[in-house]
Amino acid sequence: MALADRCLPLGRDEHSGEVVARGGDPEAHSILQRTGFVPVVRLHETYHRLPVALDAAQEKRLAIRAVARLRAVKYHVEADEAFDTETREPHYLPLGSQVAHLAEQIHEATTSDEVSDVLTELTASHDGVLIALGEVLTAAAAFYSDLGQAPDPHTAKRLQYLVEHRLGVIWSDLTHMRNDLADRHQGHPQRRACAAEVGPDEREASAVCACPPLPARNPVAVPDLTGPPRRARGPRHRALGSPAPRPPRGR
Repeated sequence: MALADRCLPLGRDEHSGEVVARGGDPEAHSILQRTGFVPVVRLHETYHRLPVALDAAQEKRLAIRAVARLRAVKYHVEADEAFDTETREPHYLPLGSQVAHLAEQIHEATTSDEVSDVLTELTASHDGVLIALGEVLTAAAAFYSDLGQAPDPHTAKRLQYLVEHRLGVIWSDLTHMRNDLADRHQGHPQRRACAAEVGPDEREASAVCACPPLPARNPVAVPDLTGPPRRARGPRHRALGSPAPRPPRGR
């Protein structure tokens, strides 16, 4: 990301009266959304605003918190005076980052067993990530079904449809892939563990590899081929594997 994406203004817009934050990178956008801001996508820009129908005290509290959270992870925030305080909040990795760590494990995997273990975290039938996601969507559907406005029952049905006909297909396919990899016990042909070997063109040959040492291998006996060559018997050399000449028959 560009350095400019680490700087963003946060304040009350003079035209709309909304508290908005402009610019920032995806991490800043995530922090704003987790603080209650709503993304607004326009043709030439994307910015974030506070939800409608908040009173001034609620807007001030959320804006101060957003500034505190952004500055806690080293963003430069140009905030209105009303929102510019010395408040800071500790930063914790969100749940999504913990799930994204599974992708890093797959990127580093060298065997099918390792990837199978990662996919198990997604597909486990009792407490896998996808099962939990389905429970969240089902709970949201139940909430919408009793909310009382005309579109709400349709939204509830849509959520339940996603659980049964979209998420269910993803879970089924990934479970099949996980089981397939679990049976393979195969190393990836393009990935292998570091053998601590130094190539002939390596300039840093003196560097110590951080990988654990390889197990000792039995030395292989090499035949001595430096002795003098044997003199051939007879006027001609016989090719390797050719039949020996037969002795002449007596007359």
